[in-house]
Order: sequence, then C-alpha cells, then structure tokens
Amino acid sequence: MKRVRILAIETSCDETSVAVIEDGEKILSNVVASQIKSHQRFGGIVPEIASRHHVEQITLIAQEALNEANLSIENIDAVAVTEGPGLVGALLIGISAAKAIAFAHGLPLIPVNHIAGHIYANQLVRPLTFPLLALVVSGGHTELVLMQKDGDYHIIGETRDDAAGEAYDKIGRVIGVPYPGGKHIDEMAQKGEDTFHFPRGMMKENNYDFSFSGLKSSFINRVHNAEQKGEELNKEDLAASFQASVVDVLVSKTIRAAKEYGVKEIVLAGGVAANRGLRNSLSKAVEEQLENTSLAIPPLALCGDNAAMIGAAAYVEYKTQHFVDYSLNAKPGLELS
Repeated sequence: MKRVRILAIETSCDETSVAVIEDGEKILSNVVASQIKSHQRFGGIVPEIASRHHVEQITLIAQEALNEANLSIENIDAVAVTEGPGLVGALLIGISAAKAIAFAHGLPLIPVNHIAGHIYANQLVRPLTFPLLALVVSGGHTELVLMQKDGDYHIIGETRDDAAGEAYDKIGRVIGVPYPGGKHIDEMAQKGEDTFHFPRGMMKENNYDFSFSGLKSSFINRVHNAEQKGEELNKEDLAASFQASVVDVLVSKTIRAAKEYGVKEIVLAGGVAANRGLRNSLSKAVEEQLENTSLAIPPLALCGDNAAMIGAAAYVEYKTQHFVDYSLNAKPGLELS
C-alpha cells in the first residue's frame, strides 16, 4: 500500500515550521524556527518582524525538513499550508511558499485551518476516538469543539473576549515576567497558593462560552491597588490564584460538556495545552468524574505552533481530495467549520 507523504507549512504567527508527515500519523520531520527572542524586547509579537523572519527562513526550513526526512520533493504527494486564522502577513509567506512548491512540482495544494491542526496534533500520538470533545486553548483561541467524525467541527463554546493564552501574556507583563508569560506564570503557580480567589468568569452560566476579561481586570486592579498602598504581594500566590481561576473554568465546562454530549474522548489542544496546571487538573477531573471517556494530551513539542499538526490535519483533507487552486489566499479570521 502506497504511503501518503505530505509536506506541511505553518507560518500563522511567530514560528516558521515545515514538516513531512506520512499517512497523517507518522512524523518524518518537524522543523521549527522560533522567533521568541526577536519579539521578547517588545513584550509581544510584532507582525512586521514576524513576516520578515518567515521570508528569511521558509526556504531553508523547507529544505531542512526534506533532508531530515531523508526524502526529495519527488517523494512528496501533496503540499499543505495553514490558510488561517493568524497574522495576515505571516500567513501569506507560508501560502506563497506552498503555492510555489506545488506549482513547480505539480503537487496538489491543501488548505488547513490552524485550529484543526492543533486538534489533530493528538493524531500524531494515537488515533482519535469519536465522538470527541476538543478543548482548544491558545494565545488567540479558547474553544470547545465537538467532533462526531474526522473533519466534522461544531463549536459549542468559545471565548467572548480574551483568549486564555492572551490573558496569560497580559498578566505576565503586569507582574514583570518575560514574554511569553504563560510558561513563567505556570512555573510560579506551582510554588504558590490560591490566596486571592479571583473571579471565575461565566462559571455558572448555562452555556459553554468563556470570558477572561473580568479576571484580567480583577488581577490588574488588585496589583495596582497594592502598589498605591505600598503593599507587597506574593507573586507566586498571584500566579497561582490567576491560574486556578482559568483552570477551574476550563476544566469544569469541559467536563460538563463531555457529560452532556456523551463523548468517548476529550482532546486537549493548543499552546496552553503545555500548561502543567491545566494538564494535571483536567487529567484528575476526567479520571474522577468520567468513567468511559479517555483523555488525549499532546506532548509538549506538539502543543505550540508546528507544521506536523498541519500535516496531520491535511491528511483528512487529502483522503477526501479537498484540493484548491493557486488563488488560495490568507484568511486571518478563518473560522473552524
């Protein structure tokens, strides 16, 4: 049986990544060039700088991915690329590269939704079990996605304001940790206690939507009030209290939705899936509250943006021959559907 090998490209934000994926489940290579150091001094991502880095890196990373897979372009069956959502300039670099490679070598071109990629990162560990519920938590997205089968996405809940990852980065700036703040806050939270008891946004609402703006405001007000009074707050306790609020809401709504929809598996996805507090709390809740539901959590290397996840999601589209022509364009606000 012929193996299907997909060259996948991901440039939605500040990582330039190219991977070669076989049959949607085996990583032959997954090269990621991070830009964190370039953006750290600005305290966040600068879109123009991100785009320039992608231009400099994309062809080098593509060749490195082929070399690492020990393949030539003649061994590739299709080219996949992130179509959106993401930064428009960054997306366009990857799409332009993918179109050029596909055109030059007569290969089919597959567009992939970035969020679908995060979900299918788990496919690279073990086969997904349907129906499933995906909790997608990243810098730009916080969503609960119900899937009855491959490629079938139904969003049952999403953030109404800040995404969880975005809130982490903003809080990180307030307490003075380097960008990106999520990793540092998670580390600090392991050493602190939930002594501030920040609000749990929309916890009691009869829906599966999220809101973190109230938590962010409460946190900032508490810190500013302490500064005005000359009061010194324990940063580890602040981090632990903030994280406890975020994790409580994410886990409680995920468990409630899993019970209501009777899913066989919960999938954790997105950059914040690397958060130790979230991983531990969700694992414990699934074990204690759900008898016949498994939990899939990607390894740390597949939580952040990477092209391997794009290749895994692209294989689903390859099987249905969902190819596009060279009019493919970036869709920064692309929704999962």
